[in-house]
Amino acid sequence: MMGRIHSVESFGSVDGPGIRYVVFLQGCPLRCAYCHNPDTWPLAGGTEMSAQELFQKIRRYKPYFGEEGGVTVSGGEALLQPEFVRELFLLCHSEGINTALDTSGCVLGEAVLALLEETDTVLLDIKMTTEEAYATYTGGSLAATMAFLQELHRRGIPTWVRQVIVEGLNDTPEDIQALNALMAPYDNIVKVELLPFHKLCRSKYEKLGIPFRFDCYPETREATIRRLQPALVLPGKQYKGRRGGCLNRSK
Repeated sequence: MMGRIHSVESFGSVDGPGIRYVVFLQGCPLRCAYCHNPDTWPLAGGTEMSAQELFQKIRRYKPYFGEEGGVTVSGGEALLQPEFVRELFLLCHSEGINTALDTSGCVLGEAVLALLEETDTVLLDIKMTTEEAYATYTGGSLAATMAFLQELHRRGIPTWVRQVIVEGLNDTPEDIQALNALMAPYDNIVKVELLPFHKLCRSKYEKLGIPFRFDCYPETREATIRRLQPALVLPGKQYKGRRGGCLNRSK
């Protein structure tokens, strides 16, 4: 199975538990106004590579993963290449390597369901908390993301929720309460991360000739994240994933 790879990071520490080999796939159906990597959007870009070829590169780093680390596949949007990711995850599991999927949850079909059978942890971006804002700032659907979360809950897959915080857009206690309300029914959510909006990507937009819609917003201060963090409420008690081992809850 061939896939299109945008880039890789061999020692990632922020895309799932432990030290991870992070694969960024090419292609994304969303157009998030704060996207850091607009160069991942076209489906036809990137470098074509087989799952087996990619795995041979990954397995060299296995000694560094430890008990918690492993492989995370991100994007672009990883769900646009579900068969490729599933084959890669099967190879990872054949050697006891943990797998994680970083996604917006915007696609759900038979191939994605098959992929979830080989996924240990999901990092799910809940980008906005209303359907109107989701459509306006991402071109996607909150309903699609929540349907994906419902499927993760049904399957008992430990999930990290992530949201980018933009000062002047979604940085109020009321915004956090709206996020809490969306998460409340799902006790498979084991971690929530509020991520600050940055503008290091501005040069990419300029190079590609694409307007950077959020250039009018300031970069989010760490103080803002610290102010909002205590308002987060995780849905339930410590959750044990289906492949064993508790993932510690943290905010």
